[in-house]
Amino acid sequence: MNTKTPECWSSDPNAHGVKIELSAERSLLLPFDQFAFAELKVEGKQQHLRLVFATHEVLIRGNALRRIETTMQRMELSFLGALSSSERKLIAEGQPVIVEIVVTETKDVEKRAQKDQE
Repeated sequence: MNTKTPECWSSDPNAHGVKIELSAERSLLLPFDQFAFAELKVEGKQQHLRLVFATHEVLIRGNALRRIETTMQRMELSFLGALSSSERKLIAEGQPVIVEIVVTETKDVEKRAQKDQE
């Protein structure tokens, strides 16, 4: 029986980038030297963390994401992955929970912004 609590994020002071697990078949590794900025928005209990890199924008939806934001600020964030609804129930109150991760290539973000301005 596995008693280990599922993790949706991890840190490593020696990390050179963050691995983002989008599914069991797809992951993305973004280097810290391409990191531009982060933005955290709080809407009730739900939080939205936006991580912008030179080539990709990462949108994270979940709870208690400030710890992840702080870890990214220190350039120690090494892993991100969304938790299934059954896994979320196992996370202690106040601990980060990632519900959804959406990654967009920067060129797609720029195209969407241009359409919005038109």
